[in-house]
Amino acid sequence: MTAPVAYRPATAADVPSLHATWAEAFDDAHVVRLWSGDPGRLPRTFVAVQAGTVVAAVYYLPRRIRDAAGGVDLVGGVANVATRVRARGRGHVRRLLDLAVTAMAADGCAWSLLFTGTPGVYASSGYRPFTLRYPTGRPAAATATAPPAGWTVRAEPGVDWAELAPVHAAFNADRPLSTVRAADDWRLRVPVWYSPPTELLVARHRGRVAGYLAAHWAPGRVRVVETAALPDRPDALPALFRAVARAAAARDVRHCVARLPADPAIDAALPCLLVAPVVEADTTGMVRPIHATPDHLAAITAAPGAFHWPADYL
Repeated sequence: MTAPVAYRPATAADVPSLHATWAEAFDDAHVVRLWSGDPGRLPRTFVAVQAGTVVAAVYYLPRRIRDAAGGVDLVGGVANVATRVRARGRGHVRRLLDLAVTAMAADGCAWSLLFTGTPGVYASSGYRPFTLRYPTGRPAAATATAPPAGWTVRAEPGVDWAELAPVHAAFNADRPLSTVRAADDWRLRVPVWYSPPTELLVARHRGRVAGYLAAHWAPGRVRVVETAALPDRPDALPALFRAVARAAAARDVRHCVARLPADPAIDAALPCLLVAPVVEADTTGMVRPIHATPDHLAAITAAPGAFHWPADYL
């Protein structure tokens, strides 16, 4: 006889089995590291338990995300969705998502957000995909031009992440779909997502941080995953982009992915980074209304400049 399955919030006793479930599904150690940094994680982690073993799990984290009208929504970000191989195809994730969405509604979440490579898993639970677009192309020709007087642009692996927080907040103050980062995000989440081999470049004007850029290097390829500049220092962006172009030439890198939003300051500086850019699409994002209307979500995901930075993934 097959043992019954219980669907419920996780408890401390489930943690070893929960970790084993995630280890079967994910290669990255950051899954457990980020989850363990959330003090409210257990009541927001829903598990399918059979014969005392976790066979599937869904977790969500409340996040503050900007809407299309200049406001901020409380959003339930779904992550760490996993099912053990032997238990797949039995509807466990759908049942757990139902529990998670009910809890999000009780928490006051306006809508829910997730990123996935398997959208079919979530469609039956009311999630709908959206598209983010960004440019790619050949790196711009390297120049020997030094930054103007008073400027420095260099890699700073030991930077105090809190120094970058005001720059990010100012650059994204009106950006729909971007997360309003808290101090804990800069303490844990951003350093985890942008750890080596991602390289951090910082542009300083007379010692003050004016902009920064995160780039992930791989053989023959560089992926710019985040940048920001103070509104009164947009010239930080071309300085940062030229630094990437010089490094690309030195490393014989022939392809650059600029995973960056449509933004006037970025668009003006982009020729310093890319030659003959083409547009690529990321279709891994999905949203589901809870207290918000579908029109509210459509306005956010379709707004000019709307973007969700990789360091805000869950």
